[in-house]
Amino acid sequence: MKGATVRELRLMADFDAVSLLYAGIWGTPPAHSPMSAEVMRALSHAGNYVAGAYEDGRLVGASVGFFGEPVGTSMHSHITGAETGRGVGLALKLHQRQWAMARRLERITWTYDPLIRRNAYFNLVKLGARPQEYLTSFYGAMDDVINGGDESDRVVAAWNLTTPTPPPGTTELPAGAAHVLRNDEGRPRTVPTDAATVLVDLPDDIEALRGTDPGAARAWRLAVRDTLGGLLAEGARVVGFHERRRYVVRRPGARP
Repeated sequence: MKGATVRELRLMADFDAVSLLYAGIWGTPPAHSPMSAEVMRALSHAGNYVAGAYEDGRLVGASVGFFGEPVGTSMHSHITGAETGRGVGLALKLHQRQWAMARRLERITWTYDPLIRRNAYFNLVKLGARPQEYLTSFYGAMDDVINGGDESDRVVAAWNLTTPTPPPGTTELPAGAAHVLRNDEGRPRTVPTDAATVLVDLPDDIEALRGTDPGAARAWRLAVRDTLGGLLAEGARVVGFHERRRYVVRRPGARP
């Protein structure tokens, strides 16, 4: 993100600008922005994290987080919005990491939609975070442009700050890895398998699919909920994201 800067925000005018930015990104009226300026003001005043990314003096992204459990060791990043394709999201996350480490925090958590491939790649591969928990319809139905009326299933990602951020790489598949959910010409198909390491495919573009084929989008939501959600509930661990389109999951008791 050449020429851009990220800084903490303190002024009401800045919070107003972030609220408008979020409304534009999520496609909501300004009065129904995903985060109000007043809430940001309160969080910032209480010592939590509110930051904006600027390019040539123009706001291009922002992030809001607050301290979480365990007390004194964790921060929860509630919302991050940025213009796409410019490295803004990564700049915000790295700034957030520095902010948290300066306060001796050990991890940052956040939620994301497990069906969106680019978010899964960003979180797992570029940052090295790992899914910890599957939350069914966490925020209820959401009618903004991004979520398109879909149920708000989320995965909690945890970013360990005590280890260096790994360089982006390719997730290698262990011998014997097998699909438990496959993308079969755009539709989800479950595959019974006893493999120790299983693969959970994602749709090519769930956001577009919500508009063009809501039935298929719904089928994907339920299939990923049953497979990935079920695996995490059983104690399985997501160990990677293969070819930008599938989770690599190690079942409980499986050897590395």
